[in-house]
Amino acid sequence: MSGPELNPSEDAVDGRASGRANRKSADRGAATILVLAVGLVLLGFGAAGAAVGAARVARHEARTAADLGALAGAMRILEGPDTACARAHELVSRNGGRLATCTVDSLDLVVTVEVDVTPLPGLTRTAHAAARAGPVRAG
Repeated sequence: MSGPELNPSEDAVDGRASGRANRKSADRGAATILVLAVGLVLLGFGAAGAAVGAARVARHEARTAADLGALAGAMRILEGPDTACARAHELVSRNGGRLATCTVDSLDLVVTVEVDVTPLPGLTRTAHAAARAGPVRAG
């Protein structure tokens, strides 16, 4: 029973390539596309995570700058609102913030601070924070 040897990818009837071999060649490269798609999705999640992280850091920087500015300014509040706000501005600037408002309410100093953040290239946002500092009141 010897006859022509058949290649497993050839049909036993007429020697043409079977449908299975045709499908394999049509699917060739599909895994590459799938890996690229999964990679892009992971890259997108990574960029989104980095953006959220940058926004949170900016918010914390704004809070810190506002707290320190309010405390520093409140220590000078008896010297007048201008002196208190100048001191608050100095400390807010040293901590990477921008003093948006500074008001005196009785013996309390209220400051609002802004910090710019660029979570993604070409996308700039502003984090805001406010703080109040003054003497402790009894009761």
